[in-house]
Amino acid sequence: MYPQEAIKPYEGNAHKREQVEQLFDNIAPTYDALNHTLSFGFDRAWRNKAIKALLQCHPETVLDVATGTGDFALLIAKRLKLRRVIATDISQGMMRIGREKAMREGLHDTILFQKEDCSALSFPNASFDAVTTTFGVRNFEDLDACLREIHRVLKPNGHLIFLELSYPNNKFYRLLFGIYSRLVMPVVGRIISGDDSAYTYLPETMKAFPQGEEMQRILLDNGFSHATFSRLTMGLCTLYVARK
Repeated sequence: MYPQEAIKPYEGNAHKREQVEQLFDNIAPTYDALNHTLSFGFDRAWRNKAIKALLQCHPETVLDVATGTGDFALLIAKRLKLRRVIATDISQGMMRIGREKAMREGLHDTILFQKEDCSALSFPNASFDAVTTTFGVRNFEDLDACLREIHRVLKPNGHLIFLELSYPNNKFYRLLFGIYSRLVMPVVGRIISGDDSAYTYLPETMKAFPQGEEMQRILLDNGFSHATFSRLTMGLCTLYVARK
């Protein structure tokens, strides 16, 4: 078990998956505002970096797992002009917001939202040219199981592309971000979302999540033939690209 897999949003004996589902159902209405506020708007630039990496793969079939409110699925549909993007999550509350956004954007016939557990996807082997996810991998209850499932549903030479929040390597920036994540994020998160646990849980999972070379090794250990990573914005976010 990796450290972040043991961290749960709430107290109690419920599995992490169940608690994460509850957490995101609770904060769904304010999730987008919180993301933009707490990242100072950098989350949009990070998604654009991921889209550029995805464009280089020229996929025709894309699965966006842990889609949340569907921001990246919407970006995929608009930038790649695909006829169908499948977006999955365990939180119906988050996907409800995503469906509303897709409707407003006129993409409700393009993006198919469906509830899925990434550790046991319902899709056949070799279904997708690319699998993507943004800021969701650290919430997986079983990282290895989810990566193996993603690998299974990818076509040969298919790509996994994902963004994840990370701690800066630079000691000074790491110190500043440590203070920000411990003192500012939980307070702002509590005020905007009304959930006392949501943005205490976030920095804890960030700190425990395998990063950089360690995450690269985990990807290779779970069957991917090639994996690279790029640190963005002083290391606050990392973009990973892995090939089956």
